[in-house]
Amino acid sequence: MLPQYVFDTRQLPAADRYPLWLEVVESSAPALISSPHADCFDAHARSVELGALRITDFTYPSLTMARTPKLIRQADPEMYQLSLARDGHGVATQHRQEGVVRPAEFTLLDNSRPFQARHEAPPGGLLNTVTVNIPHAALRLSPNKVTELLAGAVSASEGIGALLAQFLRQIVAHPEQFTAADAGRLSAIALDLISATLAQQIGALDALPEGTQHQALRLQVKAFIDRHLGDPDLNPRTVAAAHHVSLRTLHRMFAGEEATVAELIRRRRLEQCRRDLINPLLRTQPIYVIAGRWGFPDKAHFSRLFRATYGHTPQTVREQLAR
Repeated sequence: MLPQYVFDTRQLPAADRYPLWLEVVESSAPALISSPHADCFDAHARSVELGALRITDFTYPSLTMARTPKLIRQADPEMYQLSLARDGHGVATQHRQEGVVRPAEFTLLDNSRPFQARHEAPPGGLLNTVTVNIPHAALRLSPNKVTELLAGAVSASEGIGALLAQFLRQIVAHPEQFTAADAGRLSAIALDLISATLAQQIGALDALPEGTQHQALRLQVKAFIDRHLGDPDLNPRTVAAAHHVSLRTLHRMFAGEEATVAELIRRRRLEQCRRDLINPLLRTQPIYVIAGRWGFPDKAHFSRLFRATYGHTPQTVREQLAR
């Protein structure tokens, strides 16, 4: 499993919760933190290590936080912090820039510069935020470009930002789905998505290294394919057109992958069909309906592909389920 750390103040006496939370949070970047719920601070966190990156899922009451020049002189981890709020509202201020903290948006802060942030929970509720700490040297954007984004809002509901949000949530919610050997590969994917998300926000995608651009586009293509599997017209040509690249460029980008774009479409469709065929809730649904739903309008063609891939027919799978 990926290295992870879990911390939960609810396991402690009420009087000990807030002081220990401050100690844990401030261990990497000391800050002035205050909360109206300090007398009974119910909070918990799960952190997952991906090489130099740390992804943390925080749940906590309303609070304010500030990094001062004095605290920065005491400890400067030289880290950016990219936070994705899931609820609540607030304000962040850094480098003479102020931004509103809203759900489904990223906020970027630099722990090497003074900042102030306030985050308020819904009435009677708690806040939930997924953050990723990124070393300055690892981010594939010039520091001047990054400065433009400090304290500002970056969308996590569309474009590359949506892919990044989904990726971070998946890693921190289910680290058991990955092994420690996956950490390097996952870290590289995260850095490509983070760099591309921030670059897209300021129209600087072309300034990224070509490898980072291609990795971000490959991930976008894969997400697009998953969303459009049911479209019988989905093919490499329509995928290329949707992403404003030539068919030749698309094929070149996937040259080093395990599957070509056409193979990826076929494989993902077959996987979804097989999943539905073994689903007891769908056992009365005709096979041709399942095949059509995932982009196989020709039942005979689907049956041949399925057998060539899995070694048995869709009907055999259905009969095994019945038994």
